[in-house]
Amino acid sequence: MRKIVVDRAGGWERLVLETHPDPSPGPGEVSIAVHAAGVNFADVAVRMGLYSSAKKYQGWPITPGFEVSGTVASCGAGVANLAPGDQVIAVTRFGGYATHAVVPAHQVWARPENLDWNAAAAFLAVTLTADFALSELAHPHPGDTLLVHSAAGGVGSQLVQLGKRAGCRVVGVVGASHKVDAVLALGADAVIDKSRQDLWREAARLAPEGYDVVLDANGVETLRRSYAHLRSPGKLVVYGFATMLPRGRGRPSYAKLAIDWLSTPRFDPLDLTTRNRSVLAFNLSYLFERRELLETAMARLLPLVESGALRVPSVTSYPLERVADAHRAIESGRTVGKLVLTMPE
Repeated sequence: MRKIVVDRAGGWERLVLETHPDPSPGPGEVSIAVHAAGVNFADVAVRMGLYSSAKKYQGWPITPGFEVSGTVASCGAGVANLAPGDQVIAVTRFGGYATHAVVPAHQVWARPENLDWNAAAAFLAVTLTADFALSELAHPHPGDTLLVHSAAGGVGSQLVQLGKRAGCRVVGVVGASHKVDAVLALGADAVIDKSRQDLWREAARLAPEGYDVVLDANGVETLRRSYAHLRSPGKLVVYGFATMLPRGRGRPSYAKLAIDWLSTPRFDPLDLTTRNRSVLAFNLSYLFERRELLETAMARLLPLVESGALRVPSVTSYPLERVADAHRAIESGRTVGKLVLTMPE
């Protein structure tokens, strides 16, 4: 097998393509011959040594990657619902940037027939993240107003669609003008282009009474103001801290990380109670053992994807050996939708 290995925290140069023996699945596991692997912003944090679950579950060296599409190569003992040759999709707790990945069988599903390999590798992690944020945490009601940061990205594009399916009014936020039309095409009722508009002035204009739910993966740059723009009762859902990482330089600035950490708001339970506001947060990679959560979510989502009612993010692909280019692109903040890595023949 060939896989990307990061031996220690660093920049793009740490993404090294290596050859290793093919892995064998253990009991309850499946080995997948990977066709494509999704690239997520969390992979950047993994490479930089800043992702908590990577430290807890893996350590160095590590192969990034949270999702793959491919063909079952072999099954371990006790796997009854999958067989070699099955075309599948899977979420992985790391290891996705590889020609073969071993995954617990409960994290594997049949590939939707209407998705090619690249699209199939692009939707799982971001759609499960968006679904958990809304279905398990926020529970929006029809008529609620949602503010979705980074609405043109992988998770954001799914939040826009799922928010509209829930009967909500959705306001998306983007960081560049070329992303506006993409978010409107997903069904957003309005889009704030913060490259040419004052984000918070426009947010207040579009929802003078505040937002029922704000979904924010930016971190310190927007968290405090996101909270301030909640109505009563309102929910701030946090699922990332993207603005703490550098744009276009590949390496973290530890001075910036320290300043951002110190500047991150600490929410006061007394204030939350008085204002009737909630702050909710999660990291999907810690939830993969929760089989019932995955099964319930996929029972909701797969029919929507298979019918075309839920669109998969637009996909830009890179061959595995150009993984550094994919990371440069996602770190630039200019991409729309999802990036995937395609495996060599």
